[in-house]
Amino acid sequence: MNIPGSKATTRWLWMISTALMLTAGAAILYSAAPGSRVFASQEKESGRASAGEQSTSLNDQTDLNVTVYNSNIALVRDVRQLLLPSGAFRLKFMDIAATVNPATVHFRSLNDPEKLGVIEQNYEYDLLEPAKLLHKYVGKEVTLVRSYQENNSTKREEIKATLLSDNNGPVWKIGNDIVTGMFAESYRFPEVPANLYERPTLLMSLENSGAKKQQIEASYLASNLSWNADYVLTVARDDKNADLDGWVTVVNNSGTAFHNARLQLVAGELNRVQQSGGLRDMAVNRAMEAKAAAPQFQQESFSEYHLYSLGRKTSVEDKETKQISLLQGSGVPVEKIFVVNGQNYYYHNAQTPGAPLKDPVMVYYKFKNEEKSGLGIPLPAGNVRVYQKDSKGGILFAGEDRIDHTPPQG
Repeated sequence: MNIPGSKATTRWLWMISTALMLTAGAAILYSAAPGSRVFASQEKESGRASAGEQSTSLNDQTDLNVTVYNSNIALVRDVRQLLLPSGAFRLKFMDIAATVNPATVHFRSLNDPEKLGVIEQNYEYDLLEPAKLLHKYVGKEVTLVRSYQENNSTKREEIKATLLSDNNGPVWKIGNDIVTGMFAESYRFPEVPANLYERPTLLMSLENSGAKKQQIEASYLASNLSWNADYVLTVARDDKNADLDGWVTVVNNSGTAFHNARLQLVAGELNRVQQSGGLRDMAVNRAMEAKAAAPQFQQESFSEYHLYSLGRKTSVEDKETKQISLLQGSGVPVEKIFVVNGQNYYYHNAQTPGAPLKDPVMVYYKFKNEEKSGLGIPLPAGNVRVYQKDSKGGILFAGEDRIDHTPPQG
């Protein structure tokens, strides 16, 4: 482990290289003035489902599995219990990740896959918001709501107007007049347009020749989900042993939350086709325990990768960073090594011939990844931060370095 300042470095080699071929709504009130409120009343949560159109949300979900890779991508497997009509119909599959890649969606029935087929699917991401709602009403009638003072009391009037244009501001037709720059506290709309959605939705055309009660599975790849490993090595004062704590950090910026999910992590770099073509504020949730009775993750080999499965279900909110304990090793024997890399041109100094070139001394902390020290599992690549106790028992930061994927006994 190479510690900047004292130039300390530990090198464990375990390189994995592989290529993976791999609703009719009621009235909606939209506030036109800044700071005003927006109200919407709808018949049901599932939205504006027309005749022959079904919808499904998280209420139908029976199982959820999220597998996160090192390369800012995740595989989501969503299982739901549905009642589906016979024949051809449309299904609104809601509550999916906003960063879904529609080309990767795999939809099938777990009961009778040959009887339920997908004819067509569309990914709808034109989301409902005030500006878009107003723009969708170009050529239609909207109710403008204004307030005024009369006899020391506030009264409101409603004006029926047709929206002629919404380019750099609305243009209205009121009676026979064309009006611009008209102030309104809010706009009233009779319904939400069919092509605006409250949240990202997969709209599928399906054909069902089987049973009405179906357990279906939708799996897809979504971006802006990532994970990494971090380690804290606390070295004793005498440099003879250390405690090693490992943490898994999962970051979710996919646009949706994953509740009560089975979480799996894959260590290794995927080979992916390059597509042509900021850090955001996030809540931090530390799922910590002072003493872990047993490792929370079980690991196994998967193709040329390593798979880490969390032994319990967990939830990851959107725009959240979650940290979960990976391992805890106590009394790990360490060896401190001082190294100077000699150079054959030490005495060929052009400025002062015969004087040696000075190289800094590098300090290495070396330990073995073995079970008797509380380790003994494949360690994912990650940053290691080193702390050491001072003469009074306090902890001081000594530096940091990065390790590669490290096998047991490595």
